[in-house]
Amino acid sequence: MNFGNKLLLVFAAFAGLLSYMTYRCFSVPVDLVSTEYYKDEISYQDIIDGTKNANVLGGKTTVAETGASITVQLPTEMKGHLVKGTILFYSPSQIENDRHFTLTTDNDAKQLIGVKTLKKGNYTVKIDWKENNKHYYTEKQLTIVN
Repeated sequence: MNFGNKLLLVFAAFAGLLSYMTYRCFSVPVDLVSTEYYKDEISYQDIIDGTKNANVLGGKTTVAETGASITVQLPTEMKGHLVKGTILFYSPSQIENDRHFTLTTDNDAKQLIGVKTLKKGNYTVKIDWKENNKHYYTEKQLTIVN
């Protein structure tokens, strides 16, 4: 085999590899973090302020899987207060697994969510709430195993 044939073989292998990589790039689904990323970016200062407000509270927000339900516990300062907000279970691997819930806590600042409403996997739980016209925001990591 002479030099010209070897060079042709290298170029053919390179073209084949490049074609395969192009095929793989177009066949792998890519989900954006948000479909409205521009609007979310503009309102990001609200998340920063809400996180600061939540960090000032003495108690911490907890999210835990307890058997057949997921318990979202707001800080103790929220007990007995009228709290309105949202809970987003964000799945970084598949957008189809994302779930939105309205935050409706009881007098102990606790909310239970059925674990069957979510698929197995890792989630970032984004809790956004207002109490007495003050905005709070926190994120927690959760792994659903059931």
